[in-house]
Amino acid sequence: MRQLQQDIIDTAYSYSENFKDYGNYDYSIESLDIVDRHIQEMGEYDLTEEMIYNICSMVGSYIFETTRRNYGGKYYWLEKEEQPVLVAGEPDYSVSIKVWQKVKDRLLNGKEDNIPFYIAGYKEHVNIGVNKKGYYVTIE
Repeated sequence: MRQLQQDIIDTAYSYSENFKDYGNYDYSIESLDIVDRHIQEMGEYDLTEEMIYNICSMVGSYIFETTRRNYGGKYYWLEKEEQPVLVAGEPDYSVSIKVWQKVKDRLLNGKEDNIPFYIAGYKEHVNIGVNKKGYYVTIE
């Protein structure tokens, strides 16, 4: 688990460095607007499955790490789905997000899978969980 967190942190940093000319990647919630526009632009290209996977893991790691730094949570690896999940609130409550899948949805579906809106939902559910022991939800 510790290695997974370090891998996500390292990948998020690489993304922020490689695309720093695109905007201010400072791990603020506001920086997710820049990320969302970047995903939209990448989605306009004809992408292979490998390219989609690389975008999801790279951009997704930045989104994960921004979310964790601002709202908390712990990373786990979902073996069956071959992707990480961020879980906040354990053991009192559990709010989970699968960012790599959301990035893929954003690439393929467009604005209806807006990243800032998705992360705002995480924050909203974490706030519910703080006040409601036993609250469990995965935000799709």
